[in-house]
Parts: sequence; structure tokens; C-alpha cells
Amino acid sequence: MDNLCYVPWTLMENFIRDAFMAYGTPRADAEICADVILESDRRGITSHGCNRLKPIYLDRFESGTLLPLTPVEVIKETPTTAVLDAHDGLGMVASHRAMEICIEKGKRLGMAGAAVRNSTHYGIAGYWAGMAAKEGLIAICGTNARPAVAPTGGVDNMLGTNALTIALPTDEDFPFILDCATSTVQRGNIEVWAREGKPTPVGAVIGRDGEYLTDSEAILTALLEDKAALTPFAGYKGYGYSMVVEILSAALSGGPYMRMLSGFDENGNRKPYHLGHFFFVMDPEAFMGADIFKKTAGDICRQLRESTKAPGVERIYTAGEKEHLAWLERRDKGVPVEPSVQRELLEVRDRLGLHYTFPFETK
Repeated sequence: MDNLCYVPWTLMENFIRDAFMAYGTPRADAEICADVILESDRRGITSHGCNRLKPIYLDRFESGTLLPLTPVEVIKETPTTAVLDAHDGLGMVASHRAMEICIEKGKRLGMAGAAVRNSTHYGIAGYWAGMAAKEGLIAICGTNARPAVAPTGGVDNMLGTNALTIALPTDEDFPFILDCATSTVQRGNIEVWAREGKPTPVGAVIGRDGEYLTDSEAILTALLEDKAALTPFAGYKGYGYSMVVEILSAALSGGPYMRMLSGFDENGNRKPYHLGHFFFVMDPEAFMGADIFKKTAGDICRQLRESTKAPGVERIYTAGEKEHLAWLERRDKGVPVEPSVQRELLEVRDRLGLHYTFPFETK
């Protein structure tokens, strides 16, 4: 158990599904959650994959800040829009329903949007944008999150990491998907570095004294204690985009925002996060046609990749390409699981009484 081990995709998917079901999540909802979590691992996004099964989902079941049942309620609807209430259930389940509504309305009417309130962590935003792209639609989506990012020039953790995600269908084997946080790094990256005993890059996290912090383990504690904050990427640019996500997530859904999302009440007791999400889709067929859109998008990507490289650069990438290549590399190998996550999976298995044997146990 000292080295990275690859676990077959089907085995891991079934295990995650059964872990959710052990807490009372219906099978269909548990399958959605497993697929969303593993999509991160498929794309090489280690910060949001199976390593988050225990701390972000199962531990929150235990603490009561996340509910295993998600009675999604449509509280307002028009021909092109919908507002849903997740009632503190699984953000992945509520988001799946919201995107289903958007896709149906968008295909029928050309454009559609949805917002979700009283929700929880919904996994990687790229999953939802990609869900629309698979149907040939353009998608823009985002979510607010527990406060961890300071405004440019400040030190208070006010905003979430607030990814603004865009997916565009192309005529290639994969869509253009831009999915990145508006902070310099994400909390998930720091979690990975802490497990690996690596420092956080200088400039990514600021203390209340204005000095940058690099001790990854200490940073995670300091973020929870309001003694540190992540920095926005590129100063005012990241700060501005983060505000866009915060406003749309809260104002469209009529939900809370910024420090209201801390996960603690006025007495310091844990409570659900009440996050907000937003989703917009457009059908390129309603403009100059889907085929024209896909070819143009593909041509732009190809011309950028084929442009002159700087000295020492082997390859120019476009958004979504690295994730596609990660899947091609991992498709037959399985889910990469490092030692600390291996221990967590065994702990979950034994505590829930699930009957699974992982390949890292027999190495």
C-alpha cells in the first residue's frame, strides 16, 4: 500500500454507489453521484475524484450537513426557465435534474436556464456543462461555495472558489470545456498537496497578516478557522469573475451568499451549506446551425494547436484536450488511487460492511 494503485472503473463505480446507498440514497441517485465523482478521475482532475468520497460526502452525511435523500422541488417555472430547491440533499442529484430540464427546454426553444438553491457540493462543474455538450448544446454553468477566497486587496475569506464553466460542442472527439476555479488554486489542490506532503505554491494563499502561506496541512486548518484565504487568479480578473458566479448563483435562486455559506450557525454549530447553482444552455441549431458551429469551433481549436510553439514547448493544448487525453490514458488502466485514499476506502468499506476487495490489498 505504499504506491499508487489502479482500481478497475466498474469496481470503483459500484463501490461508490453502494457506499451512498448504505446511507439511504436511492440507487438511481447513487449511480448519478458515482458517475459525477468518477468523471473527475476520468479527466485527470485528482482534486475532485474518489479522494473526496469520504470527506466531502460520507463524512457530511455523518455530521448531518448533507442529506442522503434529495427531494428536488421545482418552485418556479416558465417555458425557458426553472428554479429548483434541493432541500439540502445531494447537489449532484439536483444538478442532474436541472440540466435535464435545461436540455429539454433548450432543444425545444433554443435557449434555457435553471437555478438551484439549498443545495450542496455538485462535483466538477465540467460534468454539467459536458452533459449539455454531449447533446450538441452550448452550456454555461457555475456554483458558489463555502467562503475561502479573499477579494483582491483583502484578507477575509469572502467568496467561494466559484468556477465559471463553459462547454462548446465541436466536430472533434471531445468538446471544448473550460472548467477552472476563479481562485489561484482550489481547496482540493491543497488537500492533495497536504496528503502528499508537498507545499502550496507561494502567492496562492494569504494570511491575515498579508503574508503568503505554503504549509498545505496548516493552510487547510487556517482556512476553516478564518485565519487564511485563497487568492483570486490574476488579481481583479479572477475576483471579478468570481463575483459574477456568486451573484448569479445566489440572486437567480434567491439563496444565501458569501459568508452565509460558511457551514456554521451563529453558535459555531455545523449546518448545511445551502449552496446555489446556475445553468444556461443554447442550441447552436437555433443560430446558423449545429454543423457550422461545431466545424468552426473545431477549426479554431485546431488552428490554435497547430500555431507556432514557443522554444522548449512540445505541444499547444486547447481546453478539454488534456482531460480527453487523461481518459485515453486511464481508460484501460483504471482509477488511480494513492495510499492515503486507499486507507480511506478500506475504512469506509469496513465501517459500512461492504463486501469488496481492492487490488491494492493483494499487492
